[in-house]
Amino acid sequence: MQQISTITEFLETSGARLRFFDMGRRVVKLSRERFLQFEKNDIPYPFPLQQQAWFALLFQDKSSQQEPLIWFLRMPLDEQGKLLQAARDDFMHRLIERIGEKMQADSEGQQLESALQDNPYSFKPKDERMAVFHARISRLLNAPPSRFYEHARHYFSGQPGWEQWSFVGYQGIADLAARLDQDKNESLVAGAINELPNQPLIALCHCLENETVSAPVCQALLERVERELQQPDKDPSLLAAAIRGSARADSAELQRRIIKQILHAPDGNHIEILTAVSGRAWEQLLDSEVRQLFLERLAENSAGQEAFNLCIADLLYLPGMRQPILTAVRDPDRSEQLSTAIGALFQKITQQ
Repeated sequence: MQQISTITEFLETSGARLRFFDMGRRVVKLSRERFLQFEKNDIPYPFPLQQQAWFALLFQDKSSQQEPLIWFLRMPLDEQGKLLQAARDDFMHRLIERIGEKMQADSEGQQLESALQDNPYSFKPKDERMAVFHARISRLLNAPPSRFYEHARHYFSGQPGWEQWSFVGYQGIADLAARLDQDKNESLVAGAINELPNQPLIALCHCLENETVSAPVCQALLERVERELQQPDKDPSLLAAAIRGSARADSAELQRRIIKQILHAPDGNHIEILTAVSGRAWEQLLDSEVRQLFLERLAENSAGQEAFNLCIADLLYLPGMRQPILTAVRDPDRSEQLSTAIGALFQKITQQ
């Protein structure tokens, strides 16, 4: 009998169908093959955040109509971004100990529901993240959206008045973002972006960061950014949100224009803007021009040297990002300010 050494294989022995989602940088589906490779230490985690893998496991009993069971887990990673095997084994030990060796079919669901009680590897996502997750799950399972969906659609049409945003449920905005290709929602959202007050636009962008965004929506975000940059009192949260909202844009060129315009602006060194780039739109840092501009602004960021250190450390964990970042920080043409920040970072590393 083959030994079961992964969470995936263990849970699949119950006959449940498993689905996997990243819950860290984005709420996106992970394939079973990719997640199993990660568990077996064949590949690093694709979307590490704070040197951990944050993910959700959704499993359904194929033979029943019960609601799916969801676990939210976080696992520490090694310096290569791979799963720490000791942590996985510890989790498995705790899991088996909690559930017991004899899982009866009639009580299996209850055993699994209580399996993560007091488990140090479980976590509860923030409410906004949960809203996005539920929106994606309902779409995936062909379930109807929440009761807030139609109200959100009505608001984004502009009919109630743009000032009525406080009555719109966040879950409705998440459902709207998850269904951009339904009910003419794409044109609804694209048309609303230039009219929305800052708060509902920021909420929308935080939901859009998990979705594939079309060129018309991204173009509307670009136009809103250009308008905001003309204002005497610019809102860094809105600019950061625009970067997040365009993070998975179909048009890499439009997304790049948004990032470059914001980084070139005087407020482009605001830490919320910079972490939006590194945390949600990091793929654009593979472009040498964007990467150099980002690093120069990060060196003078509004939160100081510690924020520089944390941001660089986080980026180095991302698969495919280490070499481009290291090449950029060694560039002899870098500014004196960037050289000073890099020197302070390396000094701290050597002192540890």
